[in-house]
Order: sequence, then structure tokens, then C-alpha cells
Amino acid sequence: MSDVIHETTANSLQKSYLQVRNFTDQIVGPLTAEDCMVQSMDDVSPTRWHIAHTTWFFETFVLKQNPGYQEFDPQFNYLFNSYYNSIGKQFPRPQRGFISRPGLDQIKEYRSFVDNSMTELLAGGDLDENTARVIEVGLHHEQQHQELILTDIKHVMSCNPTLPHYHSLPLDTESKSGDNWIDVAEGMHEIGHDNDRFCFDNELPCHQAFLNPCQISNDLVTCGQYIEFMEAGGYQHPQYWLALGWSTACEQGWDAPMYWTKIDDQWHIFTLAGLQPVNPEWPVCHVSYFEADAFARWSGKRLPTEFEWEVASRKLDDSSDRGGQFADDLLSRNKAIHPTDSTRALFGGVWQWTSSSYSAYPGYQPPAGAIGEYNGKFMCNQYVLRGGSVATSKDHIRRTYRNFFPPQSRWQFFGIRLARS
Repeated sequence: MSDVIHETTANSLQKSYLQVRNFTDQIVGPLTAEDCMVQSMDDVSPTRWHIAHTTWFFETFVLKQNPGYQEFDPQFNYLFNSYYNSIGKQFPRPQRGFISRPGLDQIKEYRSFVDNSMTELLAGGDLDENTARVIEVGLHHEQQHQELILTDIKHVMSCNPTLPHYHSLPLDTESKSGDNWIDVAEGMHEIGHDNDRFCFDNELPCHQAFLNPCQISNDLVTCGQYIEFMEAGGYQHPQYWLALGWSTACEQGWDAPMYWTKIDDQWHIFTLAGLQPVNPEWPVCHVSYFEADAFARWSGKRLPTEFEWEVASRKLDDSSDRGGQFADDLLSRNKAIHPTDSTRALFGGVWQWTSSSYSAYPGYQPPAGAIGEYNGKFMCNQYVLRGGSVATSKDHIRRTYRNFFPPQSRWQFFGIRLARS
């Protein structure tokens, strides 16, 4: 058995557990029970499913490891298992919106039941190191789903012809942009997580990578710059596009970023604060890898590799490694609603596409057991994004964090940062 952790560590873990779980409740607070049930596309999960699944994680991987634990409802293992094949079968992802029972009230009861059991466990102060590690993974897992709750409900509300808002906050228009570049020197560079703070397994092991000299833009691509691409026929000329990207754009009828619509010759974007005129100085977001790559080709630049991005990020002050604009005062800050003044931020404005396919680092080994299914098995047909977004909790962001999505995805806060050789 692993060594028992120190009491102060257990107390810190208990505090973090309560903060993360309470913050999820705060995010869900403005939503109705009807809001929480809708699944507007296959990639979107109902809010009810998110809050049940994150609860299922702690019940399955922590509480049920105790032989004396009595689970809340055995059927939940099928309904709220996401993709852990070693745990059992899962209800089909595209059909999560079909489940009207359990209702939101019962899911909240489930959440309270598990929280009480977890609080009792954490208050005991005699956790072993492995259990503490799994709890820590579970907290970061829930922070991922906090972001998904916001991005998924944005898609849900965008499908409503009345275009409702999640929260009616004014949007800032301040912006900081320019023509500034970060130099990356030629040579061997250390890549990956290299300290004792938390990281996911896909950020390991720390290793060396050779980079050619290049420059990374210190600014995100703005809406105004992207409009220039659109007006130059960016969506009409296949020479800027990868073949699969061009066919996807044609099949999907793309002619602008997701959530954009033209009203009286003015582009508007649907935000969590409702429909808003597009500000040319805002960082462009809700673009796919294919669109980001096409814009880069049109502009005579390219997308950075994830290694170039990570090395360039070290040029910034260390405070940048501690996160973006989305703090725990979600409902009092508009920056959680839409990226508006983040064009200068490597961290916390929009997730930034890199040209790197999502794959294992040299020497990577997934963790043993079902937790090993968390990251490693998805290393196929996806691209890496770096940086974090306005919907990412600030203590969830770090320079080595590797987000990953298929190249056609657009509903997350995805943006563009350019590189040049």
C-alpha cells in the first residue's frame, strides 16, 4: 500500500474539493432545469450529464474502492460512464439528451450524497498517496467539465431562435495588439512538465526536442484580421486549405467562424451574453484547425508547433503560467462570457491551435488501471491546442497543458496564434 499522506495535504485536498465542487454549482446556477436537459449536437452533453458524470468519477474511482461503500444507484454506472471501457459499457454519447430520468433534482441528490461521503473520507486525514492522486485528477477533470458546461450551453442557447443569454453582462472592448514577435532560438529545448505540481499524464515525460529558429506572434489573430481573410475570399479559394479542410468547409457550408451572422452588413457573434456586434479588435474564436491553418497560409505565416509554443511561453513573466482571465468570480466578470481584451495573452484568452498532431511523448506510459484510459487512448486524429481560454479556471492553466480536439471542431473557444520561420 502507498504511504499515508500528511494531514496538511489531506486538509488542502479537502479545501480544493469543496472549492471545485461549489464552483460547478455556481456555473450551473443561472440555468433552468430545461436548459440542463438539452443536447444540441453529438459533441455537446446536457448540463445534467456533466454534473452527474463528474460525481460518478469520484464515486467510481475513490468511494467504491472502499468495500463498505454503498453506491447511490447501480444504474448510474452505465448512464454516466463516459468512455472507461474497463469499468463497463456506456450509454451512447449522442443519445445523452434522451435521458429525462433521473431528473435534475435527483442528480443534485446524487451529487450531495457523494459530496457527503467524500467530505467524510477527506476529513479522516488517512488517505494513501494513490487515492490522493486520483482525487486530484478528479478535481482537474471536473474543471475540464466546468469549461464544457459553459461551451456546451452556449451551443444549446445558440440553437434557440430567441437567442437567450446565459448571463447579461456588458462586454469590454479594450484590446492590446500589435506586431510583436517572440524569438525561439535554434537548438535543443526541454519540453514537458518538470516540477512537482499537478499535471496530466500526457504532459510527461519531460524530454528534449530540437527546434529550428522561429518567431511566435505575441498577439492572437483578431476578428478584424480574420474579416480581411473572409473578404479576400478565404472561404472561396481552395489553395489555402488542406484537402480534408476544404471538403469539410464545403460540406458544412462554412463562410465565417462559428456563431457569426451578418445583420445589415455588420457581423454579429452569439456570446453567452447574447448576440453582440463583432469588435474587430477582439481575438477571433470558434474557428477549427482547418480554418486556422487556412488563415495562416493566406497570411504567409503558419501555425506553431506545440513545442515552439511551449518554448516561446517561457519568454513571458512567470505570472503568465498561473492562468488566464477566468477566476472564481464567474458571475461578476464578463471575461468568462467572451474573450474581449486578451489579444496579448498566451494564456487564458482562447485555446490556440498548433500544427502538432496529438501523440505520445518519447517514453510515455499511461497510468495503470482505468485511469490510464484518461488521455493515452485518444492519441489519434486530433490536434494539440495550448494556452487555455476565458472559460478555463485560472488554476487549471499551465504552459505544458495539452488540450486536444479533432480538426473540424469549432464550438470551444478556439483561436489562432501565428508563427514564422
